[in-house]
Amino acid sequence: MSIAETKTEKLIQRKNNAVARGIANSTGVFVEKASGAVITDVEGREFLDFYAGVGVLNVGHCPEPVVKAIQKQAEQLLHSFFAIAMYEPYVELAEKMNSLMPGGSLKKTMFANSGAEAVENAVKIARHATKRTGIISFEGAFHGRTFMTMSLTSKVKPYKYGFGPFAPETYKVPSAYCYRCHYRSTYPGCGMHCLENFERFFTAEIDAEHIAAMIIEPVQGEGGFIVPPPEFLPGLKAICESKGILFIADEVQTGFGRTGKMFAIENWGVEPDIMTTAKSIAAGMPLSAITGKAEYMDAPDAGNIGGTYGGNPLACAAGLETIKFIEDNNLCSRAAQIGSTTMKRLKALQERCTVVGDVRGVGAMIGIELVKDRQTKEPAKEITSKVVKYCLEQGVMLISAGIFSNVIRLLIPLVVTDEQLDRGLTVLEQSILKAAKEG
Repeated sequence: MSIAETKTEKLIQRKNNAVARGIANSTGVFVEKASGAVITDVEGREFLDFYAGVGVLNVGHCPEPVVKAIQKQAEQLLHSFFAIAMYEPYVELAEKMNSLMPGGSLKKTMFANSGAEAVENAVKIARHATKRTGIISFEGAFHGRTFMTMSLTSKVKPYKYGFGPFAPETYKVPSAYCYRCHYRSTYPGCGMHCLENFERFFTAEIDAEHIAAMIIEPVQGEGGFIVPPPEFLPGLKAICESKGILFIADEVQTGFGRTGKMFAIENWGVEPDIMTTAKSIAAGMPLSAITGKAEYMDAPDAGNIGGTYGGNPLACAAGLETIKFIEDNNLCSRAAQIGSTTMKRLKALQERCTVVGDVRGVGAMIGIELVKDRQTKEPAKEITSKVVKYCLEQGVMLISAGIFSNVIRLLIPLVVTDEQLDRGLTVLEQSILKAAKEG
């Protein structure tokens, strides 16, 4: 059988003829089925999934309790617009999200369909609650591809290039990217100049009284799995409190056990005013949540927020069972175990492979930054692409990230077995060594 006659090739031809060119694909793989941490394609090939649908599948593919909950709900109610005819799963999941959000304040929740929608609504709520308009985001941030979220996002290509002009009243400030610190060349050591910069910012760029909210990923995702120093997030929260600015934690990728806590912000002991979640909230069903302090969530009047499909009955049923699955199987602890094992092996690799410039992470959210030279830290984008390619050829599916596209990001399903983890990490190590040798 020739290559052109394979199922994959035929499907790729159909995809090219029917699907918009802007919808990219990096693997050429068509999935037939998946379970746990294993993907099976239409040719019968198996792949270890080390990207988990870009953080959507912390509980793995098709967890049985979630599938059963979806099936049961599908037999009872597929859709009702909650703003007209309500249903209990929406209320029950909102109650659960309120109980999970960090901090002791009274919380309330609304649901949408995607992470970008969650951020859009968080911005709307913050502006309505504060009667201010400005929004601060950070260099390296990714908050979505819609008009407002694209404006808040930092990486230009491919997310923003050619799509301007962007939403007004958004402002970017440097993030705490310690490996590539903006300030260390001028100020040796870490003086937390990324926090001190705000005094200049509020004088030179925009008055703090104009800012409604500051939004930040506790660990930057697309930006390169950038973990801030211990003082950074508490420092930002203190600045927000002193200026009457709402603190929005974007937990779309970091939430639901990924970092060893239910939500990443808990690692820094910070209570957000508003928190956005999506991805692993419902094991692959389209669902997102905006959860926040009741005083802010109740600021908009009835009908000001919402949407036709937000909090769909199937998605809410899946969300309830997904959270129960995380809790029942202690997946937060499992994330910490996965992270410990992975970090130990990658740190050992870093000692013998000079292209590994930095290894960083929290829990099972780990990034490997590859460089051509450790002194200059020149990004090794081409080597990174080779690593992804070589891993795929050996049956491990993972993806890259970073504003320079030189970070391997690991989002391993938290249900991965020890054997699968060991096998996948071995392939990753071998692929990095091979790509580094070729240069």
